[in-house]
Amino acid sequence: MNRSTSNKSIYVWIGALLLTNTLPGCAVYRADEKCGWGGCPGDAKITASVRARLAQHPELGPPDYVYVRTVNHVVYLEGRVRSRFDIDAAASVARQVAGVTEVVNGLGVNEANGG
Repeated sequence: MNRSTSNKSIYVWIGALLLTNTLPGCAVYRADEKCGWGGCPGDAKITASVRARLAQHPELGPPDYVYVRTVNHVVYLEGRVRSRFDIDAAASVARQVAGVTEVVNGLGVNEANGG
């Protein structure tokens, strides 16, 4: 095997490794990104509706104490509440909003409240 054939082989292996490591990631990313960079139509409305409903529950804390984000009709809840019951209550409130397909609950209990 001469030097140019050896170099070509190395480049083929490097290219194959790069492709096998990047293409599956692209495929997974594209599967998650159903609606494009701007999100799905209605995501902003879902977020606003969830925030409005959460504001009707003072036991969950001050307004905007629970951070709400919607991506592709999936609602993400973040923040701290007073008890484990409040964690479940916030998720239940979010699930009742029209257009929500799933709720990912990232809420925690505020340790200062004895949770």
